[in-house]
Amino acid sequence: MAKTVIILGGSYVGTSTAQRLLKGTLPKEPDLKVILVSPTTHFYWNMAAPRAVLPNGFKSDDEIFQPIAPSFSKYPKGSFTLVEGKAESVDPKKHTVVVSTSSGQQTYTYNQLVVATGASFSSGLPFKQMGTHKEMLESLHALRKKIADAQSIVLAGAGPTGVETAGELGYEYGTSGKKITLISDNKIVLPGLMESVGKAAEKELQKLQVEVVHNTRVIDAAPKGSQTELTLSSGGKLLVDLYIPTVGVTPNTSFLPKDLLDEHSNLRVDKYLTVVSAPDIWACGDVTNAHIKQFVYADKQIQQLAKNLEAVLVGNTGAVGEYKKDDKTMQGVPIGRSRGTGQMGSMKLPSLMVWAAKGRNFMTPKLKTFVATGAV
Repeated sequence: MAKTVIILGGSYVGTSTAQRLLKGTLPKEPDLKVILVSPTTHFYWNMAAPRAVLPNGFKSDDEIFQPIAPSFSKYPKGSFTLVEGKAESVDPKKHTVVVSTSSGQQTYTYNQLVVATGASFSSGLPFKQMGTHKEMLESLHALRKKIADAQSIVLAGAGPTGVETAGELGYEYGTSGKKITLISDNKIVLPGLMESVGKAAEKELQKLQVEVVHNTRVIDAAPKGSQTELTLSSGGKLLVDLYIPTVGVTPNTSFLPKDLLDEHSNLRVDKYLTVVSAPDIWACGDVTNAHIKQFVYADKQIQQLAKNLEAVLVGNTGAVGEYKKDDKTMQGVPIGRSRGTGQMGSMKLPSLMVWAAKGRNFMTPKLKTFVATGAV
């Protein structure tokens, strides 16, 4: 009898988990069937988004997008299905998922369910996967045009995404007359890292002609003609051509029963990465409360999740293991196309190391291999 694993979400966690199950578990469990539900047909390498949103960020969109289905054609017929659609509801008792597709709603039954729907920016900007591939491209291209046309750009949020994007804008336009401003609600940028890292980042931003405003929040953004008027927590106002908020990331969990979520709408998982009160549902990455929402930690969660799923599918539940958090900080932050900073443990990373590991191409050469194998 077939054992069906449904995976919701075709980004890092979903695609990787599907590949790992089909490569590692299918030979041991020939009746395994994996259904990957994704609103898009293409994988988006969104860690490169801070550069991809620029008009000349990459030579081609093919450097950041990869079709999903062809990478699974190597597996036996019937073992993998890609459903282009969006999960609308989950019934843990009936083991069913309702999916909205172009041909209407479809109901699928699972033995094991993996929730890998990630998170979204409340602004709807294309820093994470959103909608269909067509919608994703339209959003990305629209933002590129706005950036090209704008003479004043304000970014709100001085975490890694905000700092990286500000650095890319400064590198490209800092000496061209465009005014680039980064607003931070803290006394330093990158407040989640050591103060020395934040200071190094700000120094690099200043070299790129990016103005940094500290201890300030944008409390309102209202259209005013062709521009946007920003109201600041300081009481001041700014009239800008383009406003790019990089704050307000929300887990994509609205389709799930509310009793499975915490107060921040994260899916609650236990130390084995199973959903609390729903033992046949698994999850990791940005959609959960498992760890810091960062690729380096999600990748480690994926590895444990795949091992645990295999143990359950082959009937060796005693082999289900704990996800052991690594609390050592690991963050590289490219700033422009030649510099960067970051932190590993208690060590501030050299600029050259960050550039070599991430900044020169945002790891885009790994895209095809990742989609094809599920590993970097």
